[in-house]
Amino acid sequence: MEINYNLESLDDTAKLLINSLNSKTLLFHGDMGAGKTTLTKAIIKALGSEDEVSSPTFSIVNEYELQNDKIYHFDLYRIKDIEEVYNFGIEDYLESGHWILIEWPDIIEDLLPDNYHTVTIKITKDKNRILTLKEHKST
Repeated sequence: MEINYNLESLDDTAKLLINSLNSKTLLFHGDMGAGKTTLTKAIIKALGSEDEVSSPTFSIVNEYELQNDKIYHFDLYRIKDIEEVYNFGIEDYLESGHWILIEWPDIIEDLLPDNYHTVTIKITKDKNRILTLKEHKST
């Protein structure tokens, strides 16, 4: 699935994305400044969280409350090796059954659940975005 969007259509894009999911685990790929955190904030809002959303760049993970669920938002940009993710208990988060939103997920590919989605964001020449959603399922 591919979605072309801009900042004005961000909230609608987040809702469309959520309605297209079969998993609560999303991995965000894109160059620095592509809009991964901005889209993640819109998704958290669209899921119904009233929490103030900020980038977890330094804290690694932020937790947001939903009425009957939670969202864990990770930014693994600063993680240097797999030991670091084991040290903060990434497996517990991945197996929690809650929403998992991960920016810069490459380092944990071997730890991922059987079903998840990747979201790849690219900036167009006119500064809009192209979002590609791909579902990954074990067979």
